[in-house]
Amino acid sequence: MELFYFVVFGALGAVVAALELSKTSKDRTNTSPAFNSFKNNYLLVYSLMMAGDWLQGPYVYYLYSTYGFGKGEIGQLFIAGFGSSMLFGTIVGSLADKQGRRRACVTYCITYILSCITKHSPEYKVLMIGRVLGGIATSLLFSAFESWLVAEHNKRGFEQQWLSLTFSKAIFLGNGLIAILSGLFGNLLVDSLSLGPVAPFDAAACFLAIGMAIILSSWTENYGDASENKDLLTQFRGAAVAITSDEKIALLGAIQSLFEGSMYTFVFLWTPALSPNDEEIPHGFIFATFMLASMLGSSLASRLMARSSPRVESYMQIVFVISSVSLVLPIITNFLVAPSKVKGGRISFAGCLQLLGFCTFEACVGIFWPSIMKMRSQYIPEEARSTIMNFFRIPLNIFVCIVLYNVNAFPITVMFGMCSIFLFVASILQRRLMAISDKPKMESWTAMTERDPEAEPLND
Repeated sequence: MELFYFVVFGALGAVVAALELSKTSKDRTNTSPAFNSFKNNYLLVYSLMMAGDWLQGPYVYYLYSTYGFGKGEIGQLFIAGFGSSMLFGTIVGSLADKQGRRRACVTYCITYILSCITKHSPEYKVLMIGRVLGGIATSLLFSAFESWLVAEHNKRGFEQQWLSLTFSKAIFLGNGLIAILSGLFGNLLVDSLSLGPVAPFDAAACFLAIGMAIILSSWTENYGDASENKDLLTQFRGAAVAITSDEKIALLGAIQSLFEGSMYTFVFLWTPALSPNDEEIPHGFIFATFMLASMLGSSLASRLMARSSPRVESYMQIVFVISSVSLVLPIITNFLVAPSKVKGGRISFAGCLQLLGFCTFEACVGIFWPSIMKMRSQYIPEEARSTIMNFFRIPLNIFVCIVLYNVNAFPITVMFGMCSIFLFVASILQRRLMAISDKPKMESWTAMTERDPEAEPLND
């Protein structure tokens, strides 16, 4: 591998280490032994679940290409995954609220293991089934586990502020350290040991099975609204009413959809962006570098959320603007740097610049995850948490499906441009969310003055 990759990885690692080692008492939160035990158990399970997911990430596109499928066919397989998440996600989210979040987490493990098994077949139909199963599993991963955590945290009577600590640690480990180790482990399996591109999927299935065993042995069940007289349609209607009647929830859903839609499109685009002429790039090592950048972001987020100022709603405006600018870089380099005509070889100078921009975007992703989790815990009602969270994924999956379906119709720079625009719109919506975040106080004051016109406002 080229020295450039090691320099970027080393520089990011040094910054992350400096941030973690320089934390002061203001950046840390005092907790109880009972909470620490609960948190560590969740972090272990979440890390195993994310290992099962991250091991697959860098090799999905690569595996399909080794089976002889072209860009359009691979795009259709990706569409199947996102379409499945869109169609079945809300249903499984509602079932998680009604039938139990622990049970939904176990279902995630089983479904994703089956998806991994399908990767052994080069048959397009079998791979399509695997993508559908993977889409269902993804919906459960990003709703059931968080919903279980929030409900269990509140049920055990832990302080609300401690929830932010679990969120930031989960992203630092699950979306950072574990992702890095998964990328390096995948690189070891595929490149060093030459076990083939399906080996990471087999390893992922093993980690998922271990995590499922821990869930079954140590987690208790919790529910959203388990009323027997509420069917799925009633739950959907209640979630839809909650979103449409509360502007904060609607804005949060739009922000999440815009950011995650751009993020998932980026997952599909970064490989062809860095190797437009089939340059040889170390996929696993680059993926690990991205995750180290994400780890940097989550470390920053933990510092920010440990303090009362600035608020999450405030600093996320800046994060969305920076992420928008970082995805404009491929467009800028396309105009300023002459493209290479040579097939194969090492990564180009434009590719090096884009890699730095992509690392910046991944740092923003690292800040986004714990921050959006904290805002969701504040604004989304507990009784329909999983249902509403999967409602949020519907527009994001539609957006990604449209982009992937037309992947051959647009140049890659156009798709990056669309992602950049969506991220900038997210920053505008975040500004609106910041403006109305104190609205309940104003509404309660209005109601009080209607009852007593001579009432005086309370000073905070």
